[in-house]
Amino acid sequence: MVCLHTHFGSGSSHSFPMAYADSTPPNVRLSGQHWAVRFGAALLATAVALWIWFLWPVMHEDPFAIFIAAVIVTARFFGFGPALLCTGSSVAALAYFVFPPTGFEVGPKDSERLLVFVLVAILTAGLARQRSRAETRAGEMRQRMAAIVESSEDAILSTTSEGIITSWNRGAETLYGYTADEAIGRHVSFVAPPERSNEVAHNTARLKQGEYVDSYQTERLRKDGSRVNVLLSISPLRNSSGAIVGSSAIARDISAQRRAEEALRRNEKLATAGRLAATIAHEINNPLEAVTNLLYLARHDHSRQDEYLAQAEKELQRVAAIAQQTLGFVRESPAAPLSIAETFDQVLQLYGRKLEEKHIETEKEYDAEVEIRGFAGELRQLFSNLILNAIDAMDDHGKLRLRVARTHLWSNGLQPGVRVTVADNGSGISPADMLHIFEPFYTTKKDIGTGLGLWLAHGIVQKHGGSIRVRSRTTPGNSGTVFSIFLPERAETERVS
Repeated sequence: MVCLHTHFGSGSSHSFPMAYADSTPPNVRLSGQHWAVRFGAALLATAVALWIWFLWPVMHEDPFAIFIAAVIVTARFFGFGPALLCTGSSVAALAYFVFPPTGFEVGPKDSERLLVFVLVAILTAGLARQRSRAETRAGEMRQRMAAIVESSEDAILSTTSEGIITSWNRGAETLYGYTADEAIGRHVSFVAPPERSNEVAHNTARLKQGEYVDSYQTERLRKDGSRVNVLLSISPLRNSSGAIVGSSAIARDISAQRRAEEALRRNEKLATAGRLAATIAHEINNPLEAVTNLLYLARHDHSRQDEYLAQAEKELQRVAAIAQQTLGFVRESPAAPLSIAETFDQVLQLYGRKLEEKHIETEKEYDAEVEIRGFAGELRQLFSNLILNAIDAMDDHGKLRLRVARTHLWSNGLQPGVRVTVADNGSGISPADMLHIFEPFYTTKKDIGTGLGLWLAHGIVQKHGGSIRVRSRTTPGNSGTVFSIFLPERAETERVS
């Protein structure tokens, strides 16, 4: 993904002419000429210098200047070999026409002057050749960079400081559906959805201040009206004096990546629901057995029939509540106000039997009045993954500690939110595993783990605009893991930069 930070002009199909299309130095364009043309031009340069010397008497005071200029021009445009020929022919012209007496009879003093001229001319020709070579390399590099930019699959474009598009590569044509002729000259906001107009204005303001816009995920509009998920990064463009003259943007289509991630999330939710199936079977078995007994009693004891039926109804409501909670793991739900403490208890209820079987002590420290606006189903999934990992990591008679407290995020202007802590005294996570803990498909559970639980948890926290941290110890007798999560009061599902 390459972008050359140059302020592009107009004039080619994709508007790269000023930076690329005609950037080849003159000597590069002429060096391919026939040798006769190049060396003939060297003799012509000498003749022109001599003609100027004859035409302008003022040149008689310093005849070397015009001939040095001829050598420089020859070296600059035709190469070092023709420059040497120009030097030799200039020496002959000086010796025959310039120094008295005319002819090739040159005195000792003039010979020294000619020798100095030859040395200066060769040195000057060498310097001119080095500069020409440097410009040749620079021109070739610009051409290569132009080819890279033009052939890139990423959409690469540049704009003026006011956001007017000045270049548009083939990747941009493919991504957005607009040709270069259709896009160049328009404001960059024409590919942004209406609800993201503030995002474009905010980016423009930051770029004018010389700031870079780091890569972030956003949406853009195609020509056919469809939306595409892109990874966008923008950087300011400066001229030779350092002034900001525009910006360059690189957009990469991440639609396939987003679809794959969403598929993984859905699969992990279904996998979690599958793992819950056995637990739920145990949980609903007891109330169903109680309903059976109560219905039997109601049939045989008419005096207490209403009491038995009321108890049976409560047990059925309990079964319905368990089923409803299970659906919450796999059903999409809109953001809504919810109690973190209540959500924690709903998850604990599903894993109550597992906790009892391992005799795990659960210590709860809740601020019951704390509420946030978030996605209930996804938060249940988050807490479920963390609690299941804690249960798996602990031996019998372990200790699970859950804490919910109101707090502010100091690193983000005292942003209000909730701090959620899940701590266990299990086996802990090794330093090597800590480096990959939130990567997809990385698991330490061998055959029983999918490697998606903590990756999904991390994504859920990010979707809510929060952060997640983990600390762990593997010291025998003093091991355990602590997950600390900050969730803002309102979920931030979109990043606006």
